Amino acid sequence: MLYVALGPEARLGLVDDARWSAFNRKRDAVARETQRLKSTWVHPGLLPSAVAERLLGKAIEHEYSLADLLRRPGIDFDRVAEVDRIARGDSVVSRETLVRQLGSVCARSVIEQVEIATRYAGYIDKQNEEVARAAAYEQLKLPEDLDYAAVSALSFEVRQKLARHRPATLGQAARLSGITPAAVSLLLVHLKKGRSKSFAANAKPPHDAAA
Repeated sequence: MLYVALGPEARLGLVDDARWSAFNRKRDAVARETQRLKSTWVHPGLLPSAVAERLLGKAIEHEYSLADLLRRPGIDFDRVAEVDRIARGDSVVSRETLVRQLGSVCARSVIEQVEIATRYAGYIDKQNEEVARAAAYEQLKLPEDLDYAAVSALSFEVRQKLARHRPATLGQAARLSGITPAAVSLLLVHLKKGRSKSFAANAKPPHDAAA
């Protein structure tokens, strides 16, 4: 997908004006429609049970945002748009509107990305949190006396490599060839469990220590 693959750095002579404009237009449309789904709510009193069962598989018991409904298995953008149209008498979300604004090809791509972003929002947020957590631990100092041989959760090869290189920080350990993110996580778990007393004072990421 073009707008996923490109970023601001693409303006440095790598993409012509037409493609850059298309990228921005699509990105903005995805953000706008995603926010619209989050901010548009459907009350059970406005959606007849028979209609809810037909479109959603069952009646809704309380108020839901369209984004909540889109996360349900088997529910797509067009279906939540129809729910919105019936419940409100019109619809702020519709494929037809996007086609008029963007053209059929771009509208189809925007809808696809909106569905993906909404359905996997929890997973994406979790990954972003993990990235932020990893960045926080980047400069975390490893104990000089750390006995890597005692980190039984790590493979023999990983323990050997860490013992040979003696990285000063967790970030340096992560950048060693053959050291996987899973290995770094296991090392961090080992240290946080208190098996290395000299690590205890530095066991919290910077934002926690400042709290």
